Amino acid sequence: MAGLGCVGVRRLDARVVEVIRIEAIWLAVEPLDMRAGTEAALARVVHVFGAARPHHAYLFANRRATRLKVLVHDGIGVWLAARRLNQGRFVWTTDGAPHVALTRAQLDALVLGLPWQRIGEAGVITLL
Repeated sequence: MAGLGCVGVRRLDARVVEVIRIEAIWLAVEPLDMRAGTEAALARVVHVFGAARPHHAYLFANRRATRLKVLVHDGIGVWLAARRLNQGRFVWTTDGAPHVALTRAQLDALVLGLPWQRIGEAGVITLL
């Protein structure tokens, strides 16, 4: 890697992005124990969503919504990542459904701790 310079690093980054392609994003409403590893998170995905589909991301939060885990199936294996907010909480849904589909813009807002429900069609003002 040392002899590649910046150009080699950029090429490597592009290949990594292609491996972790995400076509659909799903948010599980019920909390997940953040001690759960890859196998336990995968078992929860199969239980809640029926299957772990390739290029889909599945998000879970803990009870206090201060930590987030995302499991991504890349078609070959699974990736498990975690995020913790230093202050505040993730805005989570209390919808009656067991899971909710998110857009990429909603995911970007969610991981920052912003009110993702207001992004997209839900944020359109139609009444004065």
